[in-house]
Amino acid sequence: MGDTDDKVKSEALQIIGQHSHNLPALVVFDLDYTLWPFYCEYEEDDMPYLYPQALPILHALKQNGISMAVASRSPTPDVAKSFLQTLGISSFFVTQEIFSSWTHKTEHFQRIHATIGVPFTSMLFFDDEDRNIHAVSKMGVTSILVGNGVNLGALRQGLSEFARKSASTSRRV
Repeated sequence: MGDTDDKVKSEALQIIGQHSHNLPALVVFDLDYTLWPFYCEYEEDDMPYLYPQALPILHALKQNGISMAVASRSPTPDVAKSFLQTLGISSFFVTQEIFSSWTHKTEHFQRIHATIGVPFTSMLFFDDEDRNIHAVSKMGVTSILVGNGVNLGALRQGLSEFARKSASTSRRV
């Protein structure tokens, strides 16, 4: 990682540290227009690349022992998985649910839950599509809409929202 990446990772570690009392057990990422700025089915012959702050954020989450997963409705899962391999981040994810679906990712999250057993209320999700955010939020997942890919602002918002929801849930118990 370069100097800029190191600075972003350092800031991401600070953000994570500010919420260390209440972190999600699993952070789930969409791929297209969330981790990378394109639809992978249209870029399959090109060299993939991530949004500028995505990789250092992934490294910061990994360094803190926070599990990560992928939930993508890509119609070309083979291309998406190839991109994850090429980018060297495939191993960051405990599970990768990449398949075309009309269920607004609810099926993806059912599979993630069945595979690793993390409760929906212990998950944080980043996606660029409002319909996915609404559907997955109804399952109890803290869901954050990203406008320009995963970045420090989205991470801060996501961890703050997760902590707020978790605190209100624990007060009701």
